[in-house]
Amino acid sequence: MPEAQIDALDTEEANDAERKTVDEERDELRNFIKGLSPDDIKTGGWFTKLCAQALNSYTEKVTWQYFQDRYEGVPADAIVDQRIKMATRYAALEGGLSAGAYTAAIIATMGSLGGSSPATVPAAVATIMVDVAFITRLQLRLAYDVAVLYRVPLDLDDPEDMWKLIRVAFTIKSGEFVGGGVVKMVPAFMRPLIKRYYSKGVLSAARGLPFVGKFLLQRNVIKIGIPLVGVPLAVVVNRYTTLLAGRHAQAVFRNEARVIELAENLSERSQHPQLMLWVAWLVIMADHKIDDDEALLFRQLVRLVRDRHRVVDEQLARLVDIDPVEVWRRLDAEQGNLSDILEAANRVATVDGAANALEQVIISELRARSVRV
Repeated sequence: MPEAQIDALDTEEANDAERKTVDEERDELRNFIKGLSPDDIKTGGWFTKLCAQALNSYTEKVTWQYFQDRYEGVPADAIVDQRIKMATRYAALEGGLSAGAYTAAIIATMGSLGGSSPATVPAAVATIMVDVAFITRLQLRLAYDVAVLYRVPLDLDDPEDMWKLIRVAFTIKSGEFVGGGVVKMVPAFMRPLIKRYYSKGVLSAARGLPFVGKFLLQRNVIKIGIPLVGVPLAVVVNRYTTLLAGRHAQAVFRNEARVIELAENLSERSQHPQLMLWVAWLVIMADHKIDDDEALLFRQLVRLVRDRHRVVDEQLARLVDIDPVEVWRRLDAEQGNLSDILEAANRVATVDGAANALEQVIISELRARSVRV
């Protein structure tokens, strides 16, 4: 994400510093776009190249320690809030600069983007691509910042983690996200446009990174493809889509950090780590389905029990159907206080919301069997 050293400056100087940073970023991206072929733009291959350009050196520099050095003693939530606000300011500034360069001729070419011959008007395509690449890189780095700040591990050499970052940064399900509470941050008059912006659907991992490039290019066209609105529309669309992208990343990675923190606490306090895994899995499978938060929690529990307690349970790893009788047998064989197991069961049951009836049955049985006289 662009950085402007503005902490000690007054508002006017800060605005100048941010404008300078945005200008420098745009110049850098112009050079990047000059290196693209017409086919890169047509097929969406530009996105694959931009990911490498945007993240390779950035991820080496922007670590959790980097943020600690800049914001020593400040909680992650506060830093995330500042990063999102900074990104929205940059997005709005860039929107104004790009929109000022658009002409009626360029707007008339919008329909060809991602189509058969987007490079027939190179100047128009370059103008559009600076805007799209700037916002794409900004939101991608913002999502990465949020993950780092919440200490959610991402290995961007791992395709699964890379795809997670892309989903969080760009894939907004219209019914799930735009119809939810987060969109209330957008002024009422902008909401129909924002819904239209996010109406392209959900990205498909199977289609790969070039498809993401076509998806993002087509989606971004809306802010410059509506006649008679001009610069103000590009500014507010850039601003609010970046705000929503940041808040979405915050919701996803903060929740993941919450689940990881829970796993760490349960593992640290457990006096019966192997039994805890069996009980946790029994609770999770009580309703014969696995929520994403439950899956993440159990993966973290297995990892932490292995790393901290040196326990690897091959029998549990090979298990297909868990038998409550086997869990109760293991429970009854334990001596002493089992309050840690009961606490773990309660926390596992509520990781994805209130415990359901089937989970409550398991916990009631566990509570009865945990009484030691």
